[in-house]
Amino acid sequence: MVGMFSGLLDGVVIYLARLATYDPWVTVVQLFLIGVVVWLAMRFLRGTRGARLVKGAALVLALVYLTVRLLPKSDEWTRIEFLYGRFLFFAFVAAVVAFQPELRRALMQLGQPRIFKGGRGQVQAMVDALMESVAYLSKNKIGAVVAIERSVQLGSLMETGTIMDAHMTASLLNTIFWPGSALHDMGVVIREGRIAAAGCQFPLAESDEVDPSLGSRHRAALGLAQDSDAAVVVVSEETGRISIAYEGQLYLGLEIDNLRQMLLDLLTTHNHRPRKSRREGSA
Repeated sequence: MVGMFSGLLDGVVIYLARLATYDPWVTVVQLFLIGVVVWLAMRFLRGTRGARLVKGAALVLALVYLTVRLLPKSDEWTRIEFLYGRFLFFAFVAAVVAFQPELRRALMQLGQPRIFKGGRGQVQAMVDALMESVAYLSKNKIGAVVAIERSVQLGSLMETGTIMDAHMTASLLNTIFWPGSALHDMGVVIREGRIAAAGCQFPLAESDEVDPSLGSRHRAALGLAQDSDAAVVVVSEETGRISIAYEGQLYLGLEIDNLRQMLLDLLTTHNHRPRKSRREGSA
């Protein structure tokens, strides 16, 4: 035991001595680049199912790496270094499996624009019609969930419902979500300012990621926002409360004017985030 700690102490001394020989500017640049990569990764994962996992995994990898680096270079520790190399391989495979939804979303977004495909006038008309419908649905406490497609196409979700490709109007949305309608229990997908499909099944977020008081529509909105870059508007059937989910976050209790501006910014500018709203369901 004493020999092991003595060896670790020698490893620390050797490692620190090696650091002293590095060019300070090179070290600063390397640390800066590593920090940028980590920040971008965490920013992309924020609000996804993998966000919590990556923090624990990073801590474990950092501890294992430091331990192996500090071990003295001798035959006594070769087995540890051998196992470390195998550990990194299996850790890589496990990461690919664990972050499969996030990796899929990143690959789908490569080379695709981040804004709504249409002029500002088309976006404005679509948002106005949606806000008119949301105001009516909220006032009458009629549940609804509407996904606005952005860069990640939602064709697979549309196939679970009824293809419509209909002109976007508030009256048509109200009819779709009217209680008793064959399509009212599921979601609507809007593509390029038109109602592309209705009665679509959205993926549900994990139950522990959403307040238990919220229903399946909010879980569906958050689930889709975690798996794509769509903006998903929700109206609560119980309270009439209006919410929106996107980029893995659920923003609750919005006013119509606030929601309107958020949608216009999301669909016509690059990566806008809301500034004043209550959030729920961040992973």
